[in-house]
Parts: sequence; structure tokens; C-alpha cells
Amino acid sequence: MPGRSLKRRCSIDGKRLFALIVGRYPLVDLSVMYKTQDLHVVENRPLLSPNQILEQLPLSETAAALVAQTRDRIRNIMHNEDRRLLVIVGPCSVHDVEAAYEYAQQLVQLRERFADQLEIVMRVYFEKPRTSIGWKGLINDPHLDGSYDINEGLRLARKLLLDLAEMGLPAATELLDPITPQYIADVISWTAIGARTTESQTHREMASGLSMPIGFKNNTNGSFQAAANAMLAASNPHHFLGINQEGHASIVSTTGNADGHLVLRGGKGGPNYEVAHVEEAAAALAKQNLNPRVMVDCSHANANKEHSRQVAVASNISEQILAGSQHLLGVMIESHLVAGNQPIPEQLSDLVYGQSITDACVNVETTAGMLEQLAAAVRQTVGAEVARA
Repeated sequence: MPGRSLKRRCSIDGKRLFALIVGRYPLVDLSVMYKTQDLHVVENRPLLSPNQILEQLPLSETAAALVAQTRDRIRNIMHNEDRRLLVIVGPCSVHDVEAAYEYAQQLVQLRERFADQLEIVMRVYFEKPRTSIGWKGLINDPHLDGSYDINEGLRLARKLLLDLAEMGLPAATELLDPITPQYIADVISWTAIGARTTESQTHREMASGLSMPIGFKNNTNGSFQAAANAMLAASNPHHFLGINQEGHASIVSTTGNADGHLVLRGGKGGPNYEVAHVEEAAAALAKQNLNPRVMVDCSHANANKEHSRQVAVASNISEQILAGSQHLLGVMIESHLVAGNQPIPEQLSDLVYGQSITDACVNVETTAGMLEQLAAAVRQTVGAEVARA
């Protein structure tokens, strides 16, 4: 019968198949359940929830007022309603909170001195994207010893931000890990999405839910189109995976963040801070109905990775302001107590106090001169506009 013949054929085929498998792979034990996940994970440590850290280190009314008011002033600068210049200035990264605090004590005096011309916000970077490998920042490895005490890193980062706010100094950072904002974003007045992450969907989604203005850097190739795409994407609502204040996995829904702008930081093709670059970027942004005002990063590829060249970049920006450019909303400067940088030594006691362990920085004295020149350009330009009016 046809059915019986088919059944017998299937049985024979099944036996042949089994014999073939066993003959070809004689060591296969079909009773074993093979492990298919966490093959390269050696440890899972508990992470404190955002609420646990926020309860330990709460935001005061004074600090909250500083953050909210600074964000509003930055938005006004972005839209040219405030003619001052936004300046994001500070260490490439924070590895020593005491040195960062000492730097802040000097910077807050400069903030007060130039308040009529500059909105100075301290660069306080706790997370470092790496091209290959290296120290990934205070939050990831606060002790610089590979112990990866992330809970302590989060505490140290938040405590420093709160101390700066109580001092009257607002803070800016780059948010790299999409979980980090739940721990520190309430104390941040401005944030960057970096050259390596501006094309990342995860970071565009994260940006769409952040509460502060955001600078999107052109990518490492020097193209600003990726940053323009990021600005557009982040201005729209998104739904994505995240965590809530209790630390539980959540579906996050956002409204979109329209307070985005471009940061020109140079690229593999060279610097992109001069008049022609700024005008080209502004025109391209306006064509896409995006904010045409841009920030210039005086460091990185714009300085050809030579920290002392930041002075020349800032000088060029001052000249553009004096020439009447309406396209410049701010600058970024990498600055610390001691100029240059240093590798992490085997003996941490050999670290030079107040010197960067990532990108090289200019020192405070040089920074003051750069700020003076920028402030003078703004003062003269605004004064001329008032006189004409």
C-alpha cells in the first residue's frame, strides 16, 4: 500500500540519517544540553539603582535652579536670542575629583568675570569612548586599577556634579552609556553626543529623551551630515529599551528633543572651523530646517591633536565674531590645571596632579587668555550692534 511504503521509506531514511550523523560526528552526545549564552561573561555584579544613588546624593533646590536656568540660557544662545557665547571648557576627562574641584574653583572666577559676554560651563567628562582600548572613564574604573568599581564611580561622578552646582558652576558632559543619564542627567546643563556615537541609533534615541540641550559632533571622517541626521532623529519621539529610577528594565517613550545643534570638531580631512566651513555647515543645516548656529570644538582634529593649537582656533573664532558672523553659538576647550597629558603609570602615586590622562589640555592661565579674547570679541560686536541700533 502507498501509505505503508512511505512509512517504511521514512523509517529507513531516518535510520540512515542517524547513522550518517553518528558516523560523521562520533563524539556527539544527543542527550547533552549545550550552553549557548554568556560564553564570554565571567561575572555579573549588582548595580545600584538610580534611586538608591539619588537618595544618597539628592539634588538641592539651589543646584536644580542653576541647572534649569543654565539650560534656558543655552537655549537662548542657540537661537541667537542671547548674544553671548557658550563656552564648554574643562579637562578632557575627570580622573581625580579633587583636582577637578580645584580646577572648578578657578574656572568659576572666570565665569563670573566674563558673565556678560560668555556662558561658561565646565566640561566634566566621566565616560570616554575609545578608538580601540584604554581607560574608559571615572564611572567605569574610578580607581584606575582595573577593579571597575562602577557603583563607586557613579557616586563620585554625581557627588562632584553636585559640589560644582553648589559652587555656582554648571556642568557639561558626554553621555555614552544609555543607562548613565538616570544617575547624573538631572545635574547636567549641556551634553554632547560624540563623533563615534553620533551615527548610533541607540544614542539618537537616548538624546530624544534628554532634558538638556545637546551638541552633536561631526563624525571622525569630518562629515557633518551624520550629525544633522542625528539632530533630526533626536527631535522626534522614540520608544526603546532602558531602565527606570528603580533600576528595572523598561520601555522608554520620549517626546523628542528639539534642542540640538552641530559641533564642528574636524576630521580625517583636517580642521573645519574656518569661515568657509562654518558657512557651509550653516547653509546645509538651514536647508534641512535645522538650527544653523554651530559650536566649534577648538581641540581634537581642529587642533590636529596638538593642545597648544587650541589658542589659534579660538583666535580664529574671535575674528569670525568680530566680522559679524551670526552662525557661531559657542566653543569647546580642553583645559586643566597643568598643560599636556600623561599616561597612567604603574605606580599611581607617580601621577602628575592636575594633568590629563587622556587628551592633552591647555593650562588655566592659557585658558584665561583664550576666554579674554573671546569675551572681547563678543563685547565689541554687541556694542557695535547697540550703537547702530
